[in-house]
Amino acid sequence: METIADFEIQYSQFLDPAGKPSADIPELARDTGKLIDMYRHMVQTRVFDTKAINLQRTGKLGTYASCLGHEATHVGLAAAMQKDDVLAPSYREYGAMLYRGVRMSEILLYWGGDERGSDFEGPKHDFPFCVPIATQCLHAAGAAMAFQLRGEARCAVSVNGDGGTSEGAFYEAMNIAGARKLPVVFAVVNNKWAISVPIELQTASKTLAQKAVAAGIPGIQVDGNDVIAVRHWVERALARARNGEGPTLVEAVTYRLSDHTTADDASRYRKKAEVEAAWKLEPLIRLRQYLADIGAWNEKKEKALLQEVAANVDAEVQRYLNMPKQPIEAMFDYMYRDLPEFLEEQRDHAIQYGDSDGGHHG
Repeated sequence: METIADFEIQYSQFLDPAGKPSADIPELARDTGKLIDMYRHMVQTRVFDTKAINLQRTGKLGTYASCLGHEATHVGLAAAMQKDDVLAPSYREYGAMLYRGVRMSEILLYWGGDERGSDFEGPKHDFPFCVPIATQCLHAAGAAMAFQLRGEARCAVSVNGDGGTSEGAFYEAMNIAGARKLPVVFAVVNNKWAISVPIELQTASKTLAQKAVAAGIPGIQVDGNDVIAVRHWVERALARARNGEGPTLVEAVTYRLSDHTTADDASRYRKKAEVEAAWKLEPLIRLRQYLADIGAWNEKKEKALLQEVAANVDAEVQRYLNMPKQPIEAMFDYMYRDLPEFLEEQRDHAIQYGDSDGGHHG
């Protein structure tokens, strides 16, 4: 018997939980401007996320999916992308979306039940939120195929969770991308839980990165709480894709510090000690400490940043709350070019018995 194929999965971390750098830390770690910019976006994402949960709890927002603990994965991968690349997110990649120019008020509009929130002022070419699990991977592969056919030096990046790697769409997207060497990066945010299902019950694979092997593409696992590692390896994957060498799977290992959504109670299925241990590994601590250790950050700057971010978030919240709702018949107006007769009747009833003016959000 002979071995005709073998593989290995490498793991990368440049900043440990205490903010101490490894010996092989990349040049990015010396660029304080880039590091501070990423830290600012991570802090803004967390403040925004907290505010959104408060809005939901007070009846001013619908069900909301928190991104608490994911800030490094989101900001790191977005910072690695070019402006004309395409992001295909799932439903909680706020850090990546905000970094690429989506407004906070647009995200709130979406979770407030208003699809105008998906019509971004910023990255018009990015895909909107995708609640169906892993179908955004196919969207990213399709966009990448278009770039390849047009000869454009652009890439697509899809983002899905650990649960999404159990879906057929995930494998189908990687398979076509590998076969055609499409310029796409599959980012997997492994936060250990697919709602209430732990990673150990989802797959027998030791890593999620090794799922790339079946598609014939490279896979790497990185510390998803280390924004330097995330950005470094996504940048390398994008450079590889732009060079015609095909796709890469980047698994970012992190932890979902929040409930799955505001409709969930994670305390029913997670042990308190597990969550407390995860808080000690969260991404803001290590980057803030590293910046302080190299003399680029201090308490005064932290306080000023929190004040600035809070003001920005509050302004966007007011923009959302002051946005007039669409009339009730709007739900019928954008589904078909020619509305079917049975829906015309429903539309008439909605206008007759519904609240046509709708008021404001919240």
